[in-house]
Amino acid sequence: MATKNKRPTLQDIANLVGVTKMTVSRCLRNPDNVSFALRQKITLAVEELGYIPNRAPDILSNAKSRAIGVLVPSLTNQVFAEVIRGIEKVTEPAGYQIMLAHYGYSSLLEEQNIEMLLSYNVDAIILSENHHTERTRKMLQTAGIPTIEIMDTVSPTFEQSVGFDNHAAAKAMTLAMLEQGHDKTVYFAARLDARTKLKLAGYEDAMKEHGLAPISLQTSSASSFTLGADLLHKMLEEYPDANGIFCTNDDLAVGAIYECQRLGIKVPEQIGIAGFHGHDLSNIMVPRLATVITPREQIGSISAEQILQRLAGKPISQPTIDLGFQVELRESI
Repeated sequence: MATKNKRPTLQDIANLVGVTKMTVSRCLRNPDNVSFALRQKITLAVEELGYIPNRAPDILSNAKSRAIGVLVPSLTNQVFAEVIRGIEKVTEPAGYQIMLAHYGYSSLLEEQNIEMLLSYNVDAIILSENHHTERTRKMLQTAGIPTIEIMDTVSPTFEQSVGFDNHAAAKAMTLAMLEQGHDKTVYFAARLDARTKLKLAGYEDAMKEHGLAPISLQTSSASSFTLGADLLHKMLEEYPDANGIFCTNDDLAVGAIYECQRLGIKVPEQIGIAGFHGHDLSNIMVPRLATVITPREQIGSISAEQILQRLAGKPISQPTIDLGFQVELRESI
C-alpha cells in the first residue's frame, strides 16, 4: 500500500519558533491573538515546513479517506465536465469519491484549494495544471500522496502527467488550414492560460515554417460564443484580408461561424474557421466545424486508473502518458 509522508505538526512549528504548541494554535486560529513579530515567525515556519492544517481530526494521518481531490479551472467548461465523467467512471466502482474544487485559472486560488483538499486527507489528487506556486509544490511534496497533472504532456510534470501535446495539435491544424489555402489565418486566443499559449506557439511555428506572418487576437476574457463573434468583428476591422480563423476552443469558433452567417460571409469560401477540442455541437452544426478532437473523457479515466494503481502500491511506470489527438477537417475549412 502507498504510505503518506509524516506531516509537520503544530509541535514541529512550535519547536522551530521556540514557543508552545498552544501559542501556535492560537495564532493560526486568530492571528490577532499574538504580536505581529511572533505572527511573522510562525507564518515563516508554516511555509518552511509545508504545514497543512488538519480539519478532519477523526481521520488518522496514515488512514485512507477513500477520497480523491480533483481541481479543474472551471465547473461550466464542457472540456472538464467530460474529464470528471471519465474520472468518476473509474473511481465510483472502486469505492472512491471525488472532492471537487475549481480555481478559475488562478494559481493562488489553486494553492488555497489544494490546501483545503489536503487538509481533509484526500488519498490522491488530480490537477488540471502543470504550473504551480512554490507553496503548492511544497504542500504536495509534504503530503506525499499520488499526484497527477492532466491535459498537458509538454510542460515539466510534478510526478506524472496524462494528456496530449497542445503545441503539436495546434500546429497540425494550422498546417491543415494552410493546405486548404487559408494562408492569412488569424489565431483567436482567450484566457491566455498555459495551454492556450502552447497552442498559440504551435500556430505561430506552422505559419513561420511557411514564411507567413502569424497574427493573433488575444484576450484574458473567458471563452464564449459571444466572444467569438466579437473577435470576428475585431478581425474584420484590423485584418480585412484575413481568410482563416483558428480558435483556441470550439466556443470561439462556433460564435465566429454564426456571426459570419449573420453578416453574410461564406464559410469556408471566404473565411475558413477551425476550433479545438471537438464538442458535440461541432459535429452537427452547419457547416460542420473543423476541429482538433481531444480525448477528454479518456484523460479522466486513465488518470483515475493510474491513481488507483499507485494507491495499491504500484510504482509509476510512465511519468508521461500522451493520449494523442485527431485533426478533423470537416466542412468549415
